[in-house]
Amino acid sequence: MPDVHADRRSRLAENLQQRELDAALISDLVNLRYLTGFTGSNGAVLVTAAAVATFVSDGRYRDQATAECPDVDRHTDRDLFGTLLTHAELPGDARIGVETHALSVDEYETVVGLMGERAFSASSLRRAVEELRVVKDDVEITALARACEISTQALAGLLDGPFAGRTEREIARDLEWRMFEHGAEAVGFDTIVASGPNAAIPHHSPGDRRLEGGDLLKIDFGARYDGYHADCTRTMVLGPPADWQREIHAAVRDAQQAGVDALVAGKPVADADTIPRDVLDEAGYLEAFTTGIGHGVGLMIHEDPFIRKENTGTLLARTPLTMEPGIYLPGRGGVRIEDTLVVEHGDPTVLTTATKDLVELG
Repeated sequence: MPDVHADRRSRLAENLQQRELDAALISDLVNLRYLTGFTGSNGAVLVTAAAVATFVSDGRYRDQATAECPDVDRHTDRDLFGTLLTHAELPGDARIGVETHALSVDEYETVVGLMGERAFSASSLRRAVEELRVVKDDVEITALARACEISTQALAGLLDGPFAGRTEREIARDLEWRMFEHGAEAVGFDTIVASGPNAAIPHHSPGDRRLEGGDLLKIDFGARYDGYHADCTRTMVLGPPADWQREIHAAVRDAQQAGVDALVAGKPVADADTIPRDVLDEAGYLEAFTTGIGHGVGLMIHEDPFIRKENTGTLLARTPLTMEPGIYLPGRGGVRIEDTLVVEHGDPTVLTTATKDLVELG
């Protein structure tokens, strides 16, 4: 997809021009993939304000880089930063933006030292590429939608059962295998399967607890497809639910729907945090919600923007986000409902289409 990556580099170049920078030195591997298509574990790219890209990786990735990055000037060397600064065509007093948030102190000192040898100077990019990644292009949304489709197909098969007597770990591995069978390249993150009182633990690791009648079962899962991550949570019950289980599930579902409805392009990001919290507050359960309400998702499972009341920005169309309120009652159980969706100018497009009813498992 050279045209896609070239377009992304052009957008970065426009940002550099606005900030009077001559080039950007990109070493974060996620940002490197976004700008070039390279999926290896070692590499870097220098993009000039004229959108000219110079790429380097080590000898392990010579053929891979040729296939994945056909439209950039490629070099092979272990000395990533030195090679880029040597081969890139820059003015003698070039100002180069670097990813200060992604470099170690030692790496930053190395880069600054190399620049000093050539009279270049360093400036922070201030997460410029992450800002570009907030709004997704068609290629990204297609991959994300496929990841979500794979995930919900896998869950649908899992819900056919059985559940009673199986361990959390067994259910997690079963769901993950189903995601692979439906076309996932990997699981997007460590699958959460939490039963009974463990469902009150927001990020419980599946263990050897066996499911029993009356258990709430919270499953937080997602497939990865072409680098893009799905994120979905559903909460079920083993057998007929108790009144308190119906109550907290209904409260979370109402809050989640209110949050989804708030995700409209042009509206404040902070509203998407406060509105579902107000619903939980009115139901008397706000203190039982102890996690974040939502986040961006894409090449990383958690990425900008994060939905917080402190976020002063507005929602942008074509931004994938999660909406995931919950209620966690220690010693009893908990409920979380989470969707991955794409912000639009009207109603958002929900990509995780599994039912949000309180399903009774056999």
